[in-house]
Amino acid sequence: MRRFAVVLMGLVVAPAAASGVRRYEGEIDGARYRVVVPDRWNGTLVLWSHGAFASPPAGIPLTNRPETEEYLLSQGYALGASLFRTPVGWSAEDGLRDQVALLDWFAREVGPPRRTISAGGSIGGATSLVPAEHNPGRFDGALSLCGATAGGAAYRNSRLDVVFALSVLLGVDVDLVEAADPAANEARLVEAVTAVSADPAARPRLALAAAPADVPGWFDPTAPRPASVAGQVEWAGVWLRYFRVWAAGPARADLERWAGGNPGWNVGVDYRRVLARSGERALVSAAYAAAGLDLEADLDRLAAAPRVAPEPRAVAYLARTSLPVGRTPWPVLTVHNAGDGLLPASNGTAYADRVRQSERLRQYEVDRAGHCAISAAEEVVAFRTLLDRARTGRWPAADVTAMNAAARALGSALQVIRNPMTGGDAAVSPAFAPFEAGRYPRHLPF
Repeated sequence: MRRFAVVLMGLVVAPAAASGVRRYEGEIDGARYRVVVPDRWNGTLVLWSHGAFASPPAGIPLTNRPETEEYLLSQGYALGASLFRTPVGWSAEDGLRDQVALLDWFAREVGPPRRTISAGGSIGGATSLVPAEHNPGRFDGALSLCGATAGGAAYRNSRLDVVFALSVLLGVDVDLVEAADPAANEARLVEAVTAVSADPAARPRLALAAAPADVPGWFDPTAPRPASVAGQVEWAGVWLRYFRVWAAGPARADLERWAGGNPGWNVGVDYRRVLARSGERALVSAAYAAAGLDLEADLDRLAAAPRVAPEPRAVAYLARTSLPVGRTPWPVLTVHNAGDGLLPASNGTAYADRVRQSERLRQYEVDRAGHCAISAAEEVVAFRTLLDRARTGRWPAADVTAMNAAARALGSALQVIRNPMTGGDAAVSPAFAPFEAGRYPRHLPF
């Protein structure tokens, strides 16, 4: 295979020859990228947007699951992704520029794609939509997996709701925004949640704190949702302790730096109404009844507590850089886990409410707990469904039974997910389900 070099910003980028695939790695304006192109490229480029990393990743992912990357390459698809100029933390603004810069590079150095699909997961599930909305003529479809499709402001408000409720209900003194010492602030909240988690009589308050953000009482992606109320409350506490308390610490401070101030608020929020809209309201009522706690009294405490107001410029920043507004001249397919405690499936409902041409949108759930607990087989079938629509102008007439059969036919090697219970991979069965998520609990300002 002929080898050549491309010089960008003083960096030499050489594609490596390996089994019929050209591999490019380099840097554009400070953003590392990776591109792979099969020799028998079919003309379609899949541009992947990553989620928020807590630490620099070892490599640059091109899909949600590594098995998906190998499968799509074998089918002739080119794949590319930017790591963004700021790979760690809230870097949605960088994603808007860096993904389009990579698309420009690809068209110039590899060749203009006949079709470009914007895809992404987690926060990248919103990033995949926003650049495509800003550059509609450059894309032909978008795939959002486990995405923050309600938008950045909704995402951050849901995290504020959890920290606010925990601080009030557990009586812990934390800075709700602009913490003086973010790490110590988070540690105080972790200590309080840990203590209440060990007390069955007080544990239902964790379920109440979780409900405004639709945090489910379900965590293990290899098991069904627990039948018992106590089991569900325990798992809701796990989501809070190990994931949701980030909103009180350095992760929130990072966002505030990007936004130029606090973008979250709960002024005027009626938490009784929010609870009534939550998909977890039945669990909260059952847990309080079983423990003999007074739910109305705790809701009164939330109603009486001082509120947080935002800085308008910070709100405007999130609206500008991380809000999918529903302009869809091309088809969009979203997939959410039914039991996602970080970005619940109601994000999909919020996005659907904004889409102006609903026939261009198709949505599914995967009936499994976890954040982005979507197997390669499910990811591939979602890609196929979207690509069929992009090619033909019509959605394929495939119900979830047919989609699960198609995922199963891809073989067991593609039917694995990351298991947070062990830190390794776990085998799963395909679990596409109809999209039946409820309304987003908080009122959406945009």
